[in-house]
Amino acid sequence: MSRSIIILPDDSAQPLLNAIVNARSSLRIKMFVFSDPEMIEAVITAHKRGVKVRVMLNPERRDGQKENDETRKRLDEAGVDVKDSNPHFDLTHEKSMVIDDAAAFIESLNWETRNFTETRDYAVVTSHRHEVDEVAQCFDADWERTKFVSGDHSHLIWCTGNGRQRLCQLIDSAKHSLWLQNERYQDPVIIEHVVRAWRRGVKIHVMARPPHKLKKDKLVEGVSGLRILQDLGVPVRKLKHIKLHAKLLFADDARAIIGSINFAPGSFDSRRELAIEVDDEPILKRIRKTLHDDWEKGKLLDLSDQALLEELQATDPNVVEDLGIDNLREK
Repeated sequence: MSRSIIILPDDSAQPLLNAIVNARSSLRIKMFVFSDPEMIEAVITAHKRGVKVRVMLNPERRDGQKENDETRKRLDEAGVDVKDSNPHFDLTHEKSMVIDDAAAFIESLNWETRNFTETRDYAVVTSHRHEVDEVAQCFDADWERTKFVSGDHSHLIWCTGNGRQRLCQLIDSAKHSLWLQNERYQDPVIIEHVVRAWRRGVKIHVMARPPHKLKKDKLVEGVSGLRILQDLGVPVRKLKHIKLHAKLLFADDARAIIGSINFAPGSFDSRRELAIEVDDEPILKRIRKTLHDDWEKGKLLDLSDQALLEELQATDPNVVEDLGIDNLREK
C-alpha cells in the first residue's frame, strides 16, 4: 500500500494517461469538467479494449454553463457508460478516478488541458484499501442515486459531510506553520480558524487568486476574507509564474490536505467534494518545495481601496458600492 503525488503542471497529464492505459478491469471517473482530448481518447480506448468504464460528469455550472456536453456526446457515441452526477447536490465538484478497485486518484484538477499545462494543481494517488474503497463506494452510491454516509470516522474528507470539520481540525492542530493555496477565501468559519491560528503564533502563508479572477457574485466575500487576514498581518500573495487552481492546506511540514474543496460555504454545504489528508514524507517533501518555490515567485496582493478600485472597476461597475469604498473618489 502506498500513496504518491502528482503536481501540475510539472508532471503533466502523463501519469494519469499511463494509469488509464494500464487499467485492466474497471474505471470509475467522476469529474467536474472533462474536456482534454487526450484524456477523452484514453478513456474511449480503455472501453474498446474491454475495461468497464463508468463516467459521471457535472451537468452544468451554477450559472447554467454546460461544459461537458460535447464530451458526454463523444463518450456516449463510443459506447462508454456515462451519466450526469448526482442531482441531490447543487453540483458535483469532486474530481476522482478509481482504477481496477486498486488505486484511487483524488484531485484538485479538472481534466481540462489548461489544468495540465497552466495551473498549479495536485492529485494524490492512493492504493490504501480503505481509501480506495471509500471513493468507489461513494461513486457507486452517486451512480445509483442512493445515499452515501461518510460518517465521523471516514478516512477521507467529504462534502457534504465532514469537510468543514476536518479542515478546521487541521488548522487548529497547527503549532508552527500553516500554508494555504486556494482560489477562494469566503467561508467565515475557515477564516475564523485561520485567524485563531495566527493569534496563537502560527506562521501563516496565504496564496490566492487576484480579486479580478473572482466571480462577481462572490467578490464581496472573497475580497473581505483576504482583507481580514491581511489586516491582521497575514501575508497574502498571488502567483505570478503560474495560475492558481489548487486547494491545499499544509500544517507544520507534517500533514497536508489536498482535494477539490474551495474555502467557500457552497463547497461545504451543498456540493459533492472530496479531499484526502496525507502525512507521507515523500509527498510532504515535494509539497514543501513546491510551496516555497511558488511563494518566492509570487507577489504580495495589494488589497488597498485604491488598488481594488483600479483593478476591479473595469469588470465591476459597482465596485465602489460593493466594497464600501465610495469615499475614495472624493480624495
